Amino acid sequence: MESDGVRIRVLAVDDHPVVRAGIAAMLANEPDLAVVAEARNGAEAVALFEAHRPDVVLMDLQMPEVGGVSATHAIRAIDPDARVVALTTYDGDADIHRALSAGACAYLIKDAMIDQLVAAIRSAAAGKRVIPAPVASRLAEFTPRADLTARELEVLQHVAKGLGNKEIAQVIGRSTETVKAHLESIFRKLDARDRAHAVTIALQRGFIHLGE
Repeated sequence: MESDGVRIRVLAVDDHPVVRAGIAAMLANEPDLAVVAEARNGAEAVALFEAHRPDVVLMDLQMPEVGGVSATHAIRAIDPDARVVALTTYDGDADIHRALSAGACAYLIKDAMIDQLVAAIRSAAAGKRVIPAPVASRLAEFTPRADLTARELEVLQHVAKGLGNKEIAQVIGRSTETVKAHLESIFRKLDARDRAHAVTIALQRGFIHLGE
């Protein structure tokens, strides 16, 4: 990916117009940065990345249609050298791991100061990895990481919605004994006492999110 020789070209991706406008306004004050395109979801982000080939993508994680992690995967498939900076409200260790595993080179929480954001964009464009101290501390807090399978995450999401074992079994097309086995595995991996405790831990750490 090549710069235009004057500015670091940025694609801002967020489903909130006010956030995108704010990012564009802030970066407009930096002589070496420029927002060249804005996307409101992951699908638009991938299309605009192909069209503009920006130096850095600022990627929100929670968006309609196609989320930020899936979009990051797709963009990195188009260009393995793409520089994606996750900019999100999610601070769970599972969220961080997902974004970094998808290929993000940096992870910032949205309450970061503007100078931190600008520095992260410049570092990302220079090929560096950016993990601020609070994010690194969050990862260190839960080491070794807990890896839940896709089926366990599905079961846990249904538990969070209030479904019982029999209802979950019907939804996923498995037996109640299988659901119970998944729950036992989840409890063990999360060091949870019961269903409610497991959901609380999963929400805090970003394994699941309400509304999904």
